[in-house]
Order: sequence, then C-alpha cells, then structure tokens
Amino acid sequence: MKAALSEALADRDHAPDTRLETLYSTWSRGGFGLIITGNVMIDRAQLGEPGNVVIEDDHDLDALKRWAKTTQDGGTPIWVQLNHPGRQSNPLNVRHTPVAPSPITLDFPGASTPRELTGAEIEDIIERFATAAAVCESAGFDGVQIHGAHGYLVAQFLSPRSNKRTDEWGGDPERRMRFVIEIVRRIRSRVSHGFAVGIKLNSADFQRGGYTEDESRAVITALAGEGIDLIEVSGGSYEQPAMMGSAAASTRAREAYFLEYAGTVRELAKAVPLAVTGGFRTRTAMTAAVESGECDIIGLGRPTATTTDAADAILSGRTETLSARSIRAGLRPVVGKLIDIKSLDGLLELSWHADQLHRLGAGLQPDLQRGRIATLIAMVRRNGAGAFRRKRGI
Repeated sequence: MKAALSEALADRDHAPDTRLETLYSTWSRGGFGLIITGNVMIDRAQLGEPGNVVIEDDHDLDALKRWAKTTQDGGTPIWVQLNHPGRQSNPLNVRHTPVAPSPITLDFPGASTPRELTGAEIEDIIERFATAAAVCESAGFDGVQIHGAHGYLVAQFLSPRSNKRTDEWGGDPERRMRFVIEIVRRIRSRVSHGFAVGIKLNSADFQRGGYTEDESRAVITALAGEGIDLIEVSGGSYEQPAMMGSAAASTRAREAYFLEYAGTVRELAKAVPLAVTGGFRTRTAMTAAVESGECDIIGLGRPTATTTDAADAILSGRTETLSARSIRAGLRPVVGKLIDIKSLDGLLELSWHADQLHRLGAGLQPDLQRGRIATLIAMVRRNGAGAFRRKRGI
C-alpha cells in the first residue's frame, strides 16, 4: 500500500492541481495494491498546510474525477484520506484561531491556543466528513481513510491530554471515542455498500497521561464492530513524532515501528485487514511481518517519494532494500536551546519529502542531494506565503 503522504499540491482555491495527476500517474505504475492520498481537508478555514486539497461540496468534482482516474487507469484502487487538523492547523496562519475538543495549546513552536468546539460545531464537522466522503464516491474514488492518528482532530478527541470535556464527547474513554464512531456511522449512511471506509489510528501518542495502547485496543474493538474496511496502525503526534523516525533503536532494528502492537490487536480486529506503516525498508522484514500474521498489508510512505515503484521493486525481487533519506537540523546545540530539536527534525523530514513530491508533480526526478538549508527555505516559503493568502470562502 502506498500510504498517505501530504502533498500540498492544491491550486490557489484548494482544488486538486494538475500536478497531483502527474504525481499519482507515476505511482499508478509502482505495483501497489492500494494507493491512499495525502491529507484532504474538510474545511477550508482549518488547514494543516496552505496547499491542502479541500472537499466541502462537489464544486471541484471534475478535478477530483481526473485525480481518481490517474491510478484506476493502471488498475490500482485509490482512497482519499480525509482529515481535520484541529489544534494542529498550520501554525504560520495567523488569520484564524484553531479549534479543538478543549482549549489546550499544542506543545509545538508557534502554536496558538485553540478554541473549544461547541456541540453544534462537532456535529457540523461529523457531517463535513460524511459530505466529503460522498463527494469522493461521486468522483469515482474507491474509498476514504479517516485520519485518526498523528495528533489531528480525531486523535485529539481520543486523547485525555487534549480532550478535557465532561459532556457526551469526553470524560472517559467511551465518550472520547464517540466522535470517531459517529464519523464512521455518518459516512456509512451517505455512501454505497461497496465504497470502502478505512481509518489510520494511533497505537498510542507516547506522552505521559495521553492516549494509551489499551485505549487504542478498545477503539479498534469498537471500530471492528462498525464494519470498518481497513485499519492502518501508526503512532505519535507532532509533539512526540514517533511516525517521523524517532522510535527507539531496538524498534528501528525490527524496521516496523508499530508491528508489535499490531500483533496484539490482530484478534480484536477480527476480519478487518490490518496495515502497518512506518519504518519498513527491507523485503525480509516485510515478508516476515506478513507471514507472522501480525499484519496483512505493508504500508510504504516516505520511500515512495524517491522510489515511486517501490512495491514493484520489492515484489519482483529487483531490490532487497528501499533507500530512505534522513535529514536533521544543523547547529543542534544552539538551535536546541531555542526550540525542540526533535520537532524541528520531524518538520524538516516531512518537508524534504514534500519537496520530492513537488518535483515529481512537475515531471522531474527526485533530488536526493537536496540539503537542509534548501529544505528549510522551501518549508517556510510553502507554509508562510500560503498562510497569509486570502482563500475562497473565508
């Protein structure tokens, strides 16, 4: 599976840009069994990045149809990852206040205190997820994936660190999971039986007093009862970026950061396929993970930004190991005194790979020699310039 990578390749009005068609046409020839898009937002006033595609209605249906067709022409199904950033909205966008379950500030440079969502606003967001899913089906996509990981809004509702509510949307694990359950049910009520609904879910957020593996297991049990079609296991958030390669050395040695956890929920998920994404690099580790029964699907993320046919390369035996670039901030003793160095490393890593996706979308080859300075400049330009640009409908 080509796992989600945030492309930030929308046009000025947050419709799919033709660069997305070029990028996904390239991935369609990569031998993947399933392709999942990067972040598609459900509210243009709440963006993770300025370049996010937004689906609020069928205004951009023709462009969405062309995007869906790019992989399907090659015989590969494509799902849209639907997301709301909550308090993790673009920190450089000073033109709006982020929203969240509770007014708790993200522990991240530049973050502002979010406004607590009202009950009516929560219902509106649930409906937005369902509307976006229905539009995706109309556009010809094969399914959607709810982003319930990495500290975004769904994960914020699940975590006791960010959800301090005492109403029907918080107060105990059962009420904290209500938000995601209602999203699944509302989407199911708006799409056909053959349209897939999956979720990306944290195993934990790896923070003291946060969302635990036991709570995650309870959510998986509940989701299995809702007839979810795929559960992708991940973990961490921008405060604690386990998904960005900061896992312990012993975990990295096994490659798959969340595989051990996946094995513990295999029976809880029942017949729902489990995908594990994060850390896989060698054919040996991927084969062992599937043969052990701990997961059913291997998710490949960052390696696909530089090896666009990564699945074919592994499955055909053309390569035994996928290459991956790791980039870190410089002047670490000095920079580390100003901001959290791990968070900056995570942002640079994401930005470096986003730069590669932008090159692929422009019809160019990846630039494996791209350095940290060029990456940092591109990151600030991409987020900063877009943050202050007037957007349609605001």
